[in-house]
Amino acid sequence: MKPQIAVVGSVNVDLVFKTPRMPVPGETLMGHSFQQIHGGKGANQAVAAARMGAAVALIACVGDDVNGQSCLQALGQDHIDLQNVRRTKDCATGVAGILLDDGGENCIVLATGANALLDPSDIGRAASTIAQAKLLLCQLETPLDTVIAAIRSARQAGVKVVLNPAPARPLSDEVFACVDYLVVNETEAALLSGLTTVDLSNANEAAARLQQRGAKVVLITLGALGMWVRSTDDSYCLPARKVEVVDTTAAGDTFVGSLAVAIAEGMELRAACMFAQSAAALAVTKFGAQTSIPYRDEVERFFTMS
Repeated sequence: MKPQIAVVGSVNVDLVFKTPRMPVPGETLMGHSFQQIHGGKGANQAVAAARMGAAVALIACVGDDVNGQSCLQALGQDHIDLQNVRRTKDCATGVAGILLDDGGENCIVLATGANALLDPSDIGRAASTIAQAKLLLCQLETPLDTVIAAIRSARQAGVKVVLNPAPARPLSDEVFACVDYLVVNETEAALLSGLTTVDLSNANEAAARLQQRGAKVVLITLGALGMWVRSTDDSYCLPARKVEVVDTTAAGDTFVGSLAVAIAEGMELRAACMFAQSAAALAVTKFGAQTSIPYRDEVERFFTMS
């Protein structure tokens, strides 16, 4: 049977400008191209989990507009349960402006739109969906009180929680204590651990601090350096898979969604992380957010390559 995963998070339309480099303040720069692509961390992670083989239910809010309709149609094509996605006339669907340079790096400006209207009452209405899930997956592109309500709902139902605290913001120890798997990048790890910077040299220290705050398993993604994994009884580095980078957009979301499925299927932690790394590595070889997220068969082939 497919593992059931509930995702609480954002739904956006990505406006992607390909550019030779990042502009400096006050500069008008001629770009290569423009595309409009479906995105949002919640939606991206839901799509990744669905393409890895999970039965995914999304809890979100979109505008009652063309963008919202387009996003829902795309999510439906991945067979994601959308009964807990509320459409509102009070605000437009979220939009992200993305600059992507020739090196594959990106800068993002987010207008949260309807994502900001997702509230604890939406979580209350979706309580049975969360309770029936094997795992709850959350990020921070929706209001923090809503995310906390979802985590508490999962906790009360005995459902494991994966939290990807992005974009980074301060969190209480109460939140950390409810998190089974905390997935952060270098920037997020630094903010939440109190260290000035986090890299391979001090990733274990940062992970230990986050465990002290209550998180059970901490995973710090370090880009080309790989990732650091710290569980209750082990700590180690996993090197990154080597690929040609086209676009890093949604690589982190692909990792998180794929990791959630591997965990829900009962995969051992090291193997789950390597599986998710393989999915993320494939994602950076393609352009866009949801357009870059691979399918399970692609990942399994890549995962087993020596």
